[in-house]
Amino acid sequence: MEPIPSEETGLGPEAMEAPDGEVLGKMIRDARKEKGLTLEEAAKAAAIGRSTLSKIENNQTRPSFEIIRRLMQTLELETPQLFVQSGQSGVTGRRDFTRTGEGEHKETTTYDHELLCSELTSKRMVPYISTIKARDVTEFDNWVRHQGEEFMFVLSGEVILYTEHYRPLRMGPGDSVYYDSGMGHGCVSVSADDAKVLWVSLEV
Repeated sequence: MEPIPSEETGLGPEAMEAPDGEVLGKMIRDARKEKGLTLEEAAKAAAIGRSTLSKIENNQTRPSFEIIRRLMQTLELETPQLFVQSGQSGVTGRRDFTRTGEGEHKETTTYDHELLCSELTSKRMVPYISTIKARDVTEFDNWVRHQGEEFMFVLSGEVILYTEHYRPLRMGPGDSVYYDSGMGHGCVSVSADDAKVLWVSLEV
């Protein structure tokens, strides 16, 4: 297998054997096809090489966070679900820890996500705190949808959760909801300040 230059991937050749890239590659490929983009078009929009994108989709390399960030923006994957890796792992007794305010930030036009416990790569759940910046559902170009299920708990402020098959759901501090994240959804803040929620995404 031809190694990818470090300036493109941010990782050395040893990362090519990482076992969790199949889930990531499929998610990126499905999102690209859903938008009707060719490999070349998507790669150009994300400012990466066509061969790099092809290898990511085919689990031949593990991209850096920066490349994932560009792909998320290009393919409008507005959720840290993209960071869910395969749950298959022979490691037991794992533990991860995030101090207050020290999570990994991923900002979109509608949300500001703070990824929690992001050091573990082989996991099925992704916990994150999100500041809901969107104030109207029209700020979403498309429904947000991704593989798995999702739990949301309102920490502060008030939100309205819009889902594809249900009436809008207004929620306040302490309210929670569990839903199929493959169903189109989007969340907006309706309080004076931007609302904050705890989200837990689960790959199934």
